[in-house]
Amino acid sequence: MSHSKSYDQIEIRIGQIKAEICKLGPLRPGTLSQQYNVCGRPECCCKGDPPRKHGPYYKITYSWHRRYTSEFVREVDIARVRAQLDSYQRLRVLVEEWVGLGLERARLEREERKNSGRKTPGKGASARKFKATHPRDVLSRPHRGRR
Repeated sequence: MSHSKSYDQIEIRIGQIKAEICKLGPLRPGTLSQQYNVCGRPECCCKGDPPRKHGPYYKITYSWHRRYTSEFVREVDIARVRAQLDSYQRLRVLVEEWVGLGLERARLEREERKNSGRKTPGKGASARKFKATHPRDVLSRPHRGRR
């Protein structure tokens, strides 16, 4: 028994993925972290033994268009930012699955063409007999006459 999905199953799942992507809420890449800080006042409790640092302060860090960015997040916005981060992670999982299904579909199409006995242009003797019918094809062929 084959473990690969049929073409119809792949198309159905791709449709489900598209519908799920449309239902995603606002997206935000990155990681949410919390940090504790030490201030500059020498008499502050954060300098004590043991130190009681200030915080927690929440910060989101992400890379977008090859630029690393870090922003502080207010405590009242943490739930919203976490939901955005979750939506973004879900999007990445769905896109990864979609790409995998697209590759599987391409493999099935290749096998179908191979099993049907059809030859594709550009392989073997048929490529040598190819005649350009479009101006783009004529221009892309090497010039064999005088220059």
